[in-house]
Amino acid sequence: MNPAFIERRKVPSNLMTEEDVSKRLNVSVGSLRRWRLLKKGPIYVKIGSLVRYRPEDLDAWMAALPNGGSIGPMQQEKGGK
Repeated sequence: MNPAFIERRKVPSNLMTEEDVSKRLNVSVGSLRRWRLLKKGPIYVKIGSLVRYRPEDLDAWMAALPNGGSIGPMQQEKGGK
């Protein structure tokens, strides 16, 4: 077998499994799978039939999620006086 082919097939050890990510986010594996179907969850990597997540992609996805406390009409009135 071609050594370059074998090298490409190695899975980096820092990749997270569905179970790892579900524990970190406190959501079910089923939710992660649904998010993938809806293209709304974190970026993932397919390695054959395996699904893996890069920690940096998960961190970036979480950082991009909206946070509460946006300025609404009541806060704008208070801030403008």
